[in-house]
Amino acid sequence: MIRYPFLDLAKVTASYACELKEACNRVIDSGRYVGGEEVETFETMLASSCGAAYAVGVANGLDALRLILRGYVELGEMKPGDEVIVPSNTYIATVLAVTDMGLTPVFVEPSLVTMNIDDTLIEAAVTPRTRAILTVHLYGQPAYSRLMRDIAARHGLKVIEDNAQAIGASVDGMSTGHLGDAAAFSFYPTKNIGAIGDAGAVTTDDSRLADAVRALANYGSSRRYHNIYQGYNSRLDTIQAAMLKVRLARLEEETEGRRAIAAVYGGNIVNDRVILPAEVTGRHVWHQYVVRVADRDRFRAYMLDHGVGTDVNYPLSPHRQPCYKEYSGLSLPIADKLAAEVVSLPVNPACTSPDDALAISEIVNNYRND
Repeated sequence: MIRYPFLDLAKVTASYACELKEACNRVIDSGRYVGGEEVETFETMLASSCGAAYAVGVANGLDALRLILRGYVELGEMKPGDEVIVPSNTYIATVLAVTDMGLTPVFVEPSLVTMNIDDTLIEAAVTPRTRAILTVHLYGQPAYSRLMRDIAARHGLKVIEDNAQAIGASVDGMSTGHLGDAAAFSFYPTKNIGAIGDAGAVTTDDSRLADAVRALANYGSSRRYHNIYQGYNSRLDTIQAAMLKVRLARLEEETEGRRAIAAVYGGNIVNDRVILPAEVTGRHVWHQYVVRVADRDRFRAYMLDHGVGTDVNYPLSPHRQPCYKEYSGLSLPIADKLAAEVVSLPVNPACTSPDDALAISEIVNNYRND
């Protein structure tokens, strides 16, 4: 019997059920099912929430990344064969977006403390072919620094944020989604702000890029029946925009709930076999609460036996995936170490209360591997 489930999306959705049903009915009654006021209003809300000049709703988070890179290609900022620096510890979507545009990913190892890209290693990876740093705010922790900004400025590089997991996070008072030149958001249902299906968005202060992304997402069309690019169909559904307006309006409530649970774990888990995550680079929004355990499988089995659901984000780094055999020979020991040790504890406030987190902490503290 699972007393403390890792995540229950039906329970998450129940918290917003009445508002979501009203939003759905509003769209049905409107007769406008692609584009329109719901999408435009959501884009305005999203841009305002992170301080960006423009937001463009798209179909999903991977497309958001792909469209940013394709936009830069169309604008002449990049071309196939150019290099994009990426963290070696990330979800595969980050790398898929790069290779899909004919660009070359250059992997940089993470910090064991933050699990995000180690900014002190970035400059050594820059070559004359480098065009961008694609930084990933993994697990909700910002991956951005003055050093990264200065390296980008010194070498004329774009900074692109993979902000799929960190909406509401910030560095020195500046929100993720508005730290670099452009940012990609995912609103997959498990995210801090999730749709009832798939959805994504791009934010930027660059009007040319915003226009290119919007056209590319709509068959490459800048106006009806006038296609300036060989584009895609990657529009944000109107009904998902309406749902996301409901969720986005309660972003701070969601974030503070996660931060409260993380604070309980951080203040109560004391077990030298379990390495806790650290909040060191800005405001962490705890999309995942990821600990490290050397004997992960045994730990997860123990937690399950004691009624606690866990997950692994992620058990295999991109360079170890079968689809990227050409990178399998790279020596990326820190990414490999993290992939072998990370375990995510329950942190969604709709499913886990601070009291639950305290009980889970006690279970973790009683874990022994001998």
